[in-house]
Amino acid sequence: MASAKMNLTIADGGLSRYLDEIRRFPMLRPEQEFMLAKQWREHGDRNAAEQLVTSHLRLVAKIAMGYRGYGLPIGEVISEGNVGLMQAVKRFEPDKGFRLATYAMWWIRASIQEYILRSWSLVKMGTTASQKKLFFNLRKAKSQISALEEGDLKPDHLSSIATKLGVSEQDVVDMNRRLGGDASLNAPLRIDGEGEGEWQDWLVDERDNQEHILVESEEASNRHAALYDAMAVLNPRERRIFEARRLLDTPETLEALSEEFNISRERVRQIEVRAFEKVQEAVRSLMIQREAPARPLLAAH
Repeated sequence: MASAKMNLTIADGGLSRYLDEIRRFPMLRPEQEFMLAKQWREHGDRNAAEQLVTSHLRLVAKIAMGYRGYGLPIGEVISEGNVGLMQAVKRFEPDKGFRLATYAMWWIRASIQEYILRSWSLVKMGTTASQKKLFFNLRKAKSQISALEEGDLKPDHLSSIATKLGVSEQDVVDMNRRLGGDASLNAPLRIDGEGEGEWQDWLVDERDNQEHILVESEEASNRHAALYDAMAVLNPRERRIFEARRLLDTPETLEALSEEFNISRERVRQIEVRAFEKVQEAVRSLMIQREAPARPLLAAH
């Protein structure tokens, strides 16, 4: 789907030129986006797909800039985000009533985060949801409480971060030490009674096998698709409030939304709660429907 006119990878030193180039692509009006998406989905119109991709390259760059603190070339981070964008365009269903940007930002972030987890360190960072959350939020949590010094965290800082991120204090200690910098795997190491060698000689590969990784990836994709489909049960106001309060990295305030819809903050909160319940129930139903054919024995119980 990559454009013949637009290279979606960024050569070394070409970031400024790339950012200048993508600003030339016009933003699409809702009706334009809808028609282009229909042309791509129903007729395989590659020119329409190209316009959908290029009109959202600035969104990718904006999201990618939020991941500059991991020591990776920002051009590579943007390129990975572009891969996520193309996946989003490929799967986008305009008839659901959402804008492409709302759908694509999930794919963009997922693609970037998977790239960072693969590339940031040669040593496994962790694959569970809580470990990934800790990895991507520890720096921010430390800055919020001014815990910016090197080395181990103070006990009060440690307790505060563990509580905020919903993980154990030991998980925070381990991740903080890992984020302090990687040691060379070829560094000499001597262990009493075990002789000499290098760090890499004593590392155990604890990674999941490829089959397990594939299963986890497919399950995550299914949950994501179920959430996207489930949001169709919401009316426009419910959807706007649900997205603003539940799906943004920095949720919008009740006061801002109350002014937007000219209703009380309490009414906004009620709509948010009700929308969440509706989506939760719809997701549950969709997951049951999608798992039933693959699990006939479970469905029979």
